[in-house]
Amino acid sequence: MAARVIEVEPFDLVVFGGTGDLAARKLMPALFQRDLAGQIPAEARILAVSRRDLGDEAYRGLVQDALRRHLKPSEYTPEALARFLARICYLAVDAEGEAGWSELREGLRPGAARVRAFYLAVGPDLFAPIAERIERFGLITPRTRVVLEKPIGKDGASARAVNEAIGRVFDERQVFRIDHYLGKETVQNLMALRFANALFEPLWNASHIDHVQITVAETLGVEGRAGYYDTAGAMRDMVQNHLLQLLCLVAMEPPTSLEADAVRDEKLKVLKSLKPIGEQEAGSVCIRGQYRAGASGGAAVPGYLDELGRADSTTETFVALKAEIANWRWAGRPFYLRTGKRLAQRVSEIVVAFRPIPHSVFEPASPVAPNRLVIRLQPDEGVKLWLMIKDPGPGGMRLRHVPLDMSFAEAFGARNPDAYERLLMDVVRGNQTLFMRRDEVEAAWAWIDPILAGWKASTERPRPYAAGTWGPSSAVALIERDGRTWHEDSGPEDAP
Repeated sequence: MAARVIEVEPFDLVVFGGTGDLAARKLMPALFQRDLAGQIPAEARILAVSRRDLGDEAYRGLVQDALRRHLKPSEYTPEALARFLARICYLAVDAEGEAGWSELREGLRPGAARVRAFYLAVGPDLFAPIAERIERFGLITPRTRVVLEKPIGKDGASARAVNEAIGRVFDERQVFRIDHYLGKETVQNLMALRFANALFEPLWNASHIDHVQITVAETLGVEGRAGYYDTAGAMRDMVQNHLLQLLCLVAMEPPTSLEADAVRDEKLKVLKSLKPIGEQEAGSVCIRGQYRAGASGGAAVPGYLDELGRADSTTETFVALKAEIANWRWAGRPFYLRTGKRLAQRVSEIVVAFRPIPHSVFEPASPVAPNRLVIRLQPDEGVKLWLMIKDPGPGGMRLRHVPLDMSFAEAFGARNPDAYERLLMDVVRGNQTLFMRRDEVEAAWAWIDPILAGWKASTERPRPYAAGTWGPSSAVALIERDGRTWHEDSGPEDAP
């Protein structure tokens, strides 16, 4: 089944940080795929900006190399590649100085009706200087948008400062704070599962759900991001944005519509309903760890300090925590969150664990496992609903715990677009539904800040774990002391 492609309006997209890793790894491949699909009109242009002194042809060579690294040969043709590269031009601009800004102004197409988007794929310390110069050099039109990459600050105070600096230049309707997890196909399907099926929404509450697990696990280490990562850590890099946004989509009330503010209003209510975790509690319900040398993918890998090139660091590469939502729908039902680097498996998933049936007529001969809905974000995106069924054949009533399994690749037989493809086109359309609003960002930091303060005040260091495992043993104890276990889907005979 082929997806329907709707062409967007002509636009100018200016990518600050055009020579950076994000542009090479995600933005340019995503734009190429949308161009290949016929969604980008012929008049659209991409202007890459950085401090490096490069010409158009040199930069196009960098983009071509990036596309060959990050796309399969079957995903493009020489003709498609040439058409895409012809859209791109490059300008050397000093984000904190004056050089190049007049040339950028001259390079943009005139006209108030044309969409103009500035993508700030740079560090948050450059957001304010760039925004100020965009205004000073007269680059803002009625249809201008600005895209902010995470992190939006490193705590609540710095996030407010960033938001205020951007707010002095742009209206909130022009600001797109990107969280690429919200653009993933399976995350979109979470809303469809909840709000388009009578089966789930009546059961989506504390009376029927025992708990929820959200896992975002990586097998890679910090790679080339060690300098940034050591100033952030897993809590700032993953929990404050990705995991809390996923929690909001699971827990929010049905919005009145799919309009951007209707959806974001409901997510904000969840963030404000999170039960505070004070500095004194941070050590008991929020586990932090740091990987040591171990094995991943059958090969020996170094520890975090080895990759960092330092003898010591208290930055966490793993976080597991127990969150509670103090409202009528979820009171008393925990949400267990975990994320980390150098873990046993690369997987991002949401597990909705339903409560056990009140009475089983099959036990003790056939124990009954509770139902689980497993929403897999990556890899192998899909949905599994674990049910109890009779084992086929004679010889009595023997039950098995098996999944109804829907793989998106198998069900739809089509390529699954990368999250950035959807989000970039939503920026052009002006659709903010999948982007964070200012008050969401600040509410998330308001919940995270006391945890970070508790860790900072504590003498306890991040707990070590071997690379290639599921994190420190205390993360297992966090959930097992409540009589529950982390979900690990290794096959059809899995127990819950």
